[in-house]
Amino acid sequence: MTGPIFQLDQVSCRFGAVAALSDCSLSILPGERVALIGPSGAGKSTLLSLLNGSQVPTTGRVAILGQDLARLSPRQLRRIQRLVGTVYQQHHLVGNLAVIHNVNAGQLGRWPLPLALWSLVWPQRVEAAAAALAQVGIADKLYARTERLSGGQQQRVALARVLLQDPAAILADEPISSVDPERSRALMTLLRQLNETTGKTLVISLHEVEFAVKYCDRIVGLRQGQIQFDVPADQVSEAMLADLYQM
Repeated sequence: MTGPIFQLDQVSCRFGAVAALSDCSLSILPGERVALIGPSGAGKSTLLSLLNGSQVPTTGRVAILGQDLARLSPRQLRRIQRLVGTVYQQHHLVGNLAVIHNVNAGQLGRWPLPLALWSLVWPQRVEAAAAALAQVGIADKLYARTERLSGGQQQRVALARVLLQDPAAILADEPISSVDPERSRALMTLLRQLNETTGKTLVISLHEVEFAVKYCDRIVGLRQGQIQFDVPADQVSEAMLADLYQM
């Protein structure tokens, strides 16, 4: 598509008396690599939840792939949501299952129910799951028990699950929060390579400003639920960051 893959128009999102986002407008084109930065509580996770359709705005309009989410039936919404993969900070993995089952969860939206149930007994589409794990560097963990993996390895399982989903866009909520600096660089390099080789749109929430500037081409700064700036990565200045974080 030539238009925005994500479009927010004057969106506000409130939880009771708390305004998580206020009057935010944002447009993200296919293939962009966008970092969301800002202090804790700035609204980054809420913004990602709006972009994958799991959160409904209090006011304003959210569109994914040109589709106004408020106008979609539940079935149509699920179809659109399958085109947006999300890597969550808490991974959302089932620890007592083997890695292959967690990775195959990325395909469940396309599988008939009998195939999905049979796969829990006898894993299906093993080659595809193995290939996704190979992409994230843990091909040897295919049949490992998920809860026995390190935090960094579990993060890679979550990413492999999204790769198998094969979405048009990948959202990542603090994907390097639980890994060491070396693994952080490796994971961010992998995400950038996926963007460059497949054209998948990336929107990544990050606390680490240096990683945002190095690995993304556009930076959106949020503070107290508002977009404070939205600029190319090479235009982010120390003054802008000081104002954003009030250093």
